[in-house]
Amino acid sequence: MHPASRLLILFALSALAASSTRAAAQSSLPSSRAITPSVFAGVTGVSTGLDSGTNLSMTAGVDVDFFPKSSFHPAIEYRGTYALAKGDVDSLKNNLAGVRISRFYGRFHPYADLLAGRGETTYANGGYQVPGRLIFYTKSSSNVFSFGGGTDVFTAGHLALKVDFQMQRYSSPVTASGHVYSQTAVVGLVYAFHIGNSVL
Repeated sequence: MHPASRLLILFALSALAASSTRAAAQSSLPSSRAITPSVFAGVTGVSTGLDSGTNLSMTAGVDVDFFPKSSFHPAIEYRGTYALAKGDVDSLKNNLAGVRISRFYGRFHPYADLLAGRGETTYANGGYQVPGRLIFYTKSSSNVFSFGGGTDVFTAGHLALKVDFQMQRYSSPVTASGHVYSQTAVVGLVYAFHIGNSVL
């Protein structure tokens, strides 16, 4: 199955599960809630950090916020990104997990996150040359570290608009430094749910 299809299925199934769980637990007391799950998906613009490489990608993921009644909400997050339009230099995909901290200001839900995981770079045009050597790579894998943030803007009940930015470091065999630093910008939708109550 195409990786982008898997991300769409993950988002759809998570949203359906959220709706089912919320409907089955309408009698739950708000004070009894300790976590607030949400799912998200969006279109992602990627500057790959190698030459002038760019991708048009899809990102989808899951967040689980803890202590939703507190001023600051710690959370764990998983997200995956897959390139749909891979560009002329290289294309990136990754699976990341980590921590997020956020706070509500009315309908605005700004956050910062720190993520890590594994990523894969595929090089276009038959491969990319190692500087100063007659060696070409067509694909490489590495650890990925990501730092960024964004905001979710709740517009209608459980739905929010997401705007997200990340700076990501990949190890790379085709650069003199051994690393590339990519930048991503996501615009998408969030489905958040409380058991028994709406978000706002």
